[in-house]
Amino acid sequence: MTAQERRKKILEILKEAKEPISGSELAKKFNVTRQIIVQDIAILRAKGIKILSTPQGYMVDRIQENRVKRVFAVKHGYDRTEEELNLIVDNGGKVLDVIVEHPYYGEIKGLLMLSSRYDISKFMECIKEGKATLLSSLTDGVHLHTVEAENEEALKRIQEALKEKGFLIEE
Repeated sequence: MTAQERRKKILEILKEAKEPISGSELAKKFNVTRQIIVQDIAILRAKGIKILSTPQGYMVDRIQENRVKRVFAVKHGYDRTEEELNLIVDNGGKVLDVIVEHPYYGEIKGLLMLSSRYDISKFMECIKEGKATLLSSLTDGVHLHTVEAENEEALKRIQEALKEKGFLIEE
């Protein structure tokens, strides 16, 4: 199989997948290294294909019909991260990303794609094991989350829950 054929197959797999697929999983499937997959993804992106890289793996960026989004400005310490994320998913939200405003680099955005307590526990496990640090640690706990939900009512529930627990930064 040529590299071009492999990239075509990778794209087909990602388009058909319901969940993100890890680079390691793709590497195993094509009997190549994970680094080769990273390069393949970079080449596909350079061709204009919107492939997202999430903590769970790669996925094709699909526009969700009939879903609404809102950005929430929040602040908390490391110790309340899991509580904040669980509040969002428990009230019907999907945490798409985290955004911080860095004094030198400007806006820094990390894709999260957290839609369940399981996703959150895996994310927190990675943080606790020291494999990564929270972007909010760069900004004294201040950060933004883009949250997607089925309807405005769910976003309103999320907003109220965040406000009630003291996470929401209000004007």
